[in-house]
Amino acid sequence: MKNMMIFKVLSNEARRQILEWLKHPEENFDPQLYLPKDADFKGGICVGSIQTKSGLTQSVVSSYLSMMQKADLLESRRYGQWTYYRRNEKTIREFTEYIQNEL
Repeated sequence: MKNMMIFKVLSNEARRQILEWLKHPEENFDPQLYLPKDADFKGGICVGSIQTKSGLTQSVVSSYLSMMQKADLLESRRYGQWTYYRRNEKTIREFTEYIQNEL
């Protein structure tokens, strides 16, 4: 079931682009000013930064991120009023293995 959700997420170019940007967040986004220095969420990017880079509305970006999180492609963590997202590399690796072995 999870693989079907992942296929649906990947069927949209903007969602694929977000995943690509999050692969190398330090190259694609400005430093995250409100992420606490002692936070153990390396590579986390706030919704606002993703929204600014994508040029999409905040509601569209939020729905995309929610869908990607439900498919287990993203992890999130909230710090104060900001929510940060990063790739779930374990799920991405498992999906890649599925593609290689099953298709």
